[in-house]
Amino acid sequence: MKISLSRRLASEFLGTAFLVAAVVGSGIMAERLAGGNVALALLANTIATAAALATLILTFRPISGAHLNPVVSMIEAFIGGITRREASVYAIAQVSGGVFGAACANAMFALPVFSLSHHARSGAPQWLSEFVATFGLILAIQGCSRFEPKWLPVAVACYIAAAYWFTASTSFANPAVTIARCLSDTFAGIRPADVLAFIAAQVGGGFSAILVSEWLTTKSSDA
Repeated sequence: MKISLSRRLASEFLGTAFLVAAVVGSGIMAERLAGGNVALALLANTIATAAALATLILTFRPISGAHLNPVVSMIEAFIGGITRREASVYAIAQVSGGVFGAACANAMFALPVFSLSHHARSGAPQWLSEFVATFGLILAIQGCSRFEPKWLPVAVACYIAAAYWFTASTSFANPAVTIARCLSDTFAGIRPADVLAFIAAQVGGGFSAILVSEWLTTKSSDA
C-alpha cells in the first residue's frame, strides 16, 4: 500500500525531531552529570544517540524510509528511489523537525528554547571528518539496503556510534542535524558560522560514497 506523502513527511519530521532531541538532550544531561569529564560526557552522548537512532529507523522506516537526513534523501532521488520533489520536501520536513527537536531538548532542560551555539567547529580536520563520516554512513546504508536490509538499523546506529569517536568532528553527517545543533548553545552545539562548511563536506562525502557504492556493486565482465 502506497503511504501518502503527507504521512511520510510527518514521519520524517517526527523522526528527525526525536533524533535531534536525543543528540542535544543527552549532550546536556551528559555534560551536567559528567563532572567536567569530557570523554565520559561524549560516551554518554554517543550511547544515547546510537540507541535512539536504531529505534527511530525501526519505527519510521516502514512509513517513509526513515531517511532523517537530507543527504540520504538527495541520494535516494539521485538513484531513482524517490522523486526530486519528494526529496526536496523530505529535506524541508527533516530540517523543520530538527529545529523542533532542538527546541524541545533545550526546553526540557530549562534552557532558552533557541540559543545560538558558540561551540567552534572549523578547519580542515573538521571538514575532512564530516566528509569521511558521511561517506562511511552512505556506504553502510547502501550496502545494507542491498544485501542485509534487516540489519540496516543496527548497522547505521553502530556506525554513528563509532564515528563519534574516530572523527574529529564527532560525526554530524547530517545537514538537518547540523542546522538544528547551531540553535543550542550546549555540549552538542556548533557555531552558525561553521554550519555551511559542514554541510558542504557532508554533501560531498555522501555523493562520493554513492559513486563508489555503485561501482562496487555493479556487475561487470571482470573475471
